[in-house]
Amino acid sequence: MKEIKHIALSILIIIALGMGIKLLTYSENPTDAVKNDYLLSYKKEYKIFSPPLPTKLDFCGEGVPLDTFYVSEQLDREILVNTYWHSNALLLFKRANRWLPVIEPILKENNIPDDFKYLALIESGLQNITSPASAKGYWQLMEKTAKQYGLVVNKEVDERYNVEKATVAACKYLHDAHQRFGSWTLAAASYNMGMGGLNKRLTQQEAKSYYDLLLNEETARYIYRTLAIKVIFNNPSKYGFTLREKDLYPPLAYHTVEVDSSVTSWLAFAQEQNISYKLLKEFNPWLRSTKLTNSSRRTYEIKLPKKEMFEFQETRSKMSDKTGVFGEE
Repeated sequence: MKEIKHIALSILIIIALGMGIKLLTYSENPTDAVKNDYLLSYKKEYKIFSPPLPTKLDFCGEGVPLDTFYVSEQLDREILVNTYWHSNALLLFKRANRWLPVIEPILKENNIPDDFKYLALIESGLQNITSPASAKGYWQLMEKTAKQYGLVVNKEVDERYNVEKATVAACKYLHDAHQRFGSWTLAAASYNMGMGGLNKRLTQQEAKSYYDLLLNEETARYIYRTLAIKVIFNNPSKYGFTLREKDLYPPLAYHTVEVDSSVTSWLAFAQEQNISYKLLKEFNPWLRSTKLTNSSRRTYEIKLPKKEMFEFQETRSKMSDKTGVFGEE
């Protein structure tokens, strides 16, 4: 009898141990088995690759010396950073669909190479931001430079936030820089560190090429960041990006009205146009005050949204599922 009890107790202990192990291994939630299978598959299939480097590359028609080891390695760094910073890259693609059609024709009209559109992308991410040094707008212009190239900057108006006018000012600067240095690559570098600063480095180091200069960290990365964006934008799928047309931000639809006198209240002005104060400022971010004194009676063009902007989701739903964007079919 004792032997039978001993056998029964042993069986109970074995069953209890088995149940304990099962509890430690699996949750009571039946979906956990599916999750575990998914995680195992994910770990098995998920791989990270180093993106390919181009075998040949230029900036504004000026060749990039990829055979120089530090040139290819610095470009490699920026392509890696921009390829795997997914959220930032996706936002650049989305915003570029809205703003590059505005920027590109202005560059062309001012005889500035098309590659300079990528400067706006790396300068601001196509946002009206303010840098720690107080450079502002899509082209990150300092106040002194902005005024030098014809922009109005005061407490009520700051045309650095006007993408069209700021692009024209940037073109004027780049034209002057190219005249001075004889190279579009050096003109781009000077956009980051100033013509005086760049000229000083060229003289000190007896160099003639950007790629031969020892520079501060920011300017040393500047051209490579620009090149990396160009490479990725020219072949998005090669670097893992798939965007449908409907994923992108459509251009702003607007009409303009001219204002050549003072405006006592932009809020009242917006209400007269049957739009919100916020929407007025969204379309005209260069208006920096609640009013406009305009004693000089300068003429300003005010953008007002068209009907399409109040049907934004409907507009996007009509866009196609085509995935070829920015340089590929």
